[in-house]
Amino acid sequence: MATIVHQKIRVTDPSRGAAFMVLWETLTSANAVGDAFEMPAWDVRSVQIVGTFDSSTIVLQGSNDGATWATLTDPQGTAISKTATGVEQIEEVTRYIRPSASGGGASQDIDVYVLVTGYRSR
Repeated sequence: MATIVHQKIRVTDPSRGAAFMVLWETLTSANAVGDAFEMPAWDVRSVQIVGTFDSSTIVLQGSNDGATWATLTDPQGTAISKTATGVEQIEEVTRYIRPSASGGGASQDIDVYVLVTGYRSR
């Protein structure tokens, strides 16, 4: 099983300077975990999950040590766990984030986009 490497895409935000889109593309049943993305200095985050789920569940996980992972939540405290396309704001600001899939079939093909923006910590 291979880990899906993220892409970091700079997005211009005229009001704040910069934002980044982080993309993990083509999470499949055989390659179901994204690599850890580190960017703790940005505090506003949202996630969009799209694709063919084929019975899979995608969770967005966070960690501060890069070894122990927990499912992140939206502002209402609900776990970010999707079985269909969706968009959520991410409540926690952790050092690392990554997507992880489970239970999918052979046609699973999911992309996960995380937008990070906000004022940088000094």
